[in-house]
Amino acid sequence: GIIRMTMTLAPPLKMLSYPFMMLALWGLIMTGFICLRQTDLKSLIAYSSVGHMGLVIAAALTRTEWACTGAITLMIAHGLTSSMLFCLANTNYERTNSRTLLLARNMQLLLPLMGLWWFSASLTNMALPPTINLMGELTTIVSLFNWSNTTILMTGLGTLMAAAYTLYMLIITQWGETPSHTKTIPPTHTREHLLMMLHMLPMALLMTQPELIQGI
Repeated sequence: GIIRMTMTLAPPLKMLSYPFMMLALWGLIMTGFICLRQTDLKSLIAYSSVGHMGLVIAAALTRTEWACTGAITLMIAHGLTSSMLFCLANTNYERTNSRTLLLARNMQLLLPLMGLWWFSASLTNMALPPTINLMGELTTIVSLFNWSNTTILMTGLGTLMAAAYTLYMLIITQWGETPSHTKTIPPTHTREHLLMMLHMLPMALLMTQPELIQGI
C-alpha cells in the first residue's frame, strides 16, 4: 500500500516522506531495545516484525526501483520467517501452557527435532547468508545509504540488535537448565514438522531463484 501510494502521490509526498522515514528508522532501533528486554516469546517475535517493517517503510519511501525491490523481497522473506517463528512459539505453548521464556528452557533436549527448526528460523531472522532475508536487508540498507549516508548508523545498529535479540531468544528457549515443573511433555507430531517444512521450502526456492520476487 505504501509503495502504491508513494508512486501515485509522489510530488506532494517528497517532503512529507522525510519525517516518516526517520520515525521508521527510529522505530527499528526502539523495537530492538524492547525485544532485548522481553520475557514473552510471542511479544518478542511480534516486536521483531515491527522492527523489520520499519526498515521496509523507510526504504519504500525513498521511491527508487532498488528500494522497492528490496522492500518487497524483505516483506516476503520476513513474512515466511515470522510465520514460522509464531508456529514454533505455539508448539512450545501447547506443551508448557506458558509464553514466558524462562518457563520453556532447554527445549532442545526435550524436543530435539524442533531444535533444528528453531535454529533454521533464527538464522533466517538474523538474515544470515544465503537466506533471502539477507538479500532484502542488504538491498534496503544500500538504497537508504544512497539516499543519505547517515542512515547507515541506524540501519547498522538495528541489524546488530536484530542478531542480538534473535540469539537471545534461541539460547533462552533451546539451552539452559530444564525448569523443575517440566516433567514430561507430549512429543512432536508429523503435522508440525510438515508445517515447518512448508515454511522452509519456499525460502529455499527463493534462495536459488530470487528473480521470482525481485523482478529481474
